[in-house]
Amino acid sequence: MIRLRVSKIFQGDKVIWIVFFFLCIISLVEVFSAASTLSYKSGSFWTPFWRQAQFLGLGALVVVCIHNIPCRWFKLVPLFFLVLTWLLLLITLLFGNDTNEAKRWLDIFGLSFQPSELAKGVVVTTVALILAAMQHEEGADRRAFKFVLIITFITCGLIVAENLSTAALLFAVVVIMMFVGRVSLVQMGKLLGACALFIGLFVAVIFLVFPDNRDAEIYKTRPFHRVLTWKERINDHREATKVVSPKDLDFDNDAQAIHANIAIASSGGIGRMPGNSVERDFLSQAFSDFIFAIIIEEMGLWGAIIVVFLYLVLMFRAGRIASRCERNFPAFLIMGLALLLVFQAFTNMLVAVGILPVTGQPLPLISRGGTSTIITCAYFGMMLSVSRYARKTDTRAEQQQNTDLAQAEFQNDKDLV
Repeated sequence: MIRLRVSKIFQGDKVIWIVFFFLCIISLVEVFSAASTLSYKSGSFWTPFWRQAQFLGLGALVVVCIHNIPCRWFKLVPLFFLVLTWLLLLITLLFGNDTNEAKRWLDIFGLSFQPSELAKGVVVTTVALILAAMQHEEGADRRAFKFVLIITFITCGLIVAENLSTAALLFAVVVIMMFVGRVSLVQMGKLLGACALFIGLFVAVIFLVFPDNRDAEIYKTRPFHRVLTWKERINDHREATKVVSPKDLDFDNDAQAIHANIAIASSGGIGRMPGNSVERDFLSQAFSDFIFAIIIEEMGLWGAIIVVFLYLVLMFRAGRIASRCERNFPAFLIMGLALLLVFQAFTNMLVAVGILPVTGQPLPLISRGGTSTIITCAYFGMMLSVSRYARKTDTRAEQQQNTDLAQAEFQNDKDLV
């Protein structure tokens, strides 16, 4: 009886549920271990843990609620949330809270959240709807490319000044979705060529036009106040890839990346075991942006492999479910959401190990978070809703196949008689 009740609550793809719960468990363990600075400020070791547990518990309820909504109702998301999201992004850009020299947070009725986190899911849902609605036998309608780019450019344009990495991540996911949605390869080639040219010009302008002096007047104006930060991060990453002696390390400017490397190196491959991290006291974002480095320090290479494996399972499982969907919209939706979560996860991990410049992207569902954790859980709920739809499709297909076999056997028996 208890098993039956549990199965009614946790419906949808069991593998995605398992990935979700394992990520939550890792989050609780590592946030409790990595949030030493927060524990010191609050005066309690348990405060960060209970806060994260509360958000994950609320997030689990969100997953349960959303995965019971038929995925066809997600087609209403663009209608109700697209313009609202643009409005929230604009308000944040003008009146948002300054955190780490960037306006990314907005307070509404005492609730602080990043509208860009909501915008990512809304754009992915909108793109999935456009690609699904404009599919033909030979591929997507050429107009779909234009509609997708208009929506993506508007959204990314409202995000990029304060959060370049999020805008770049969202744009990359949309490009992959267009490829999966069979957008013309000619159009995709032109877009990628234009992007390569733009990135080259963008980097050249940053290094040739903008000064290195932080007190320059141009950095006091909002459209350009983050340019020097981007420039410094690129320079720091370029210097970090060079072999330098320990005495030449710049701990003042490169403290995050240096301590992340120390955490990884001090793991010894097998890890210090959970709760024994040393570098958590030196990494200001050990519980967020650099939590993967703490995972390696405490759990070793096996811990890192397990985390990578979980995200890869999520990606491949989403692809499996998408291949079984009867209609295009749920297939594109689950692929887009999985790409969004997995791309963000690998961006965080590549930053932690020093392959990419510092971006500020958290590790989905593992890093300490509030509203971002809830929104990520909403994405899991939407994926599980699609998995329920796909399962029903499989059931109908299996029933039809059994019916056809029965009719064929009956016809053979009749012919023999």
